[in-house]
Amino acid sequence: MNAIPNQSDALAPQALEFLSFTLGHEEYGIDIQKVQELRGYDTVTRIANAPAHIKGVVNLRGIIVPIIDMRIKFNLGEPSYDQFTVVIILNMDKRVMGLVVDSVSDVITLTPDQVRPPPEMGALLDTAYLIGLGTVAQRMLILVDINKLMSSADMGLVEQA
Repeated sequence: MNAIPNQSDALAPQALEFLSFTLGHEEYGIDIQKVQELRGYDTVTRIANAPAHIKGVVNLRGIIVPIIDMRIKFNLGEPSYDQFTVVIILNMDKRVMGLVVDSVSDVITLTPDQVRPPPEMGALLDTAYLIGLGTVAQRMLILVDINKLMSSADMGLVEQA
């Protein structure tokens, strides 16, 4: 028997999947569809005059990939690199880049009702790069709009739309 989708299924809110990672004591999430692969942290080739958050570049199977340290970018203290440090390789609009994070947890599926808008913090905190706050059980994820972050003027790694 063929199932015919009804209109209410088409109008149902879509669940979103986020790769969760930690920076310091906080848990963040980015759109899983932007993630190409996960790698352990390895030495990078430093580029002269690059901003502090751009650690350098690596050669990933013939592609030169810029590596951004998210702990430095978000001003979360001095980074330390150990066996848990992970580089999230992103593929965004045919541009490949890597994000250095303290660790990667898992993939979390959130429904729209589990995502709250970012808090209004005035000039204290720039929330332009945040989708919102996701809640699952006792966990709260800071959901980062990776497209806005990577196309920001201080990053300039992805063309602005």
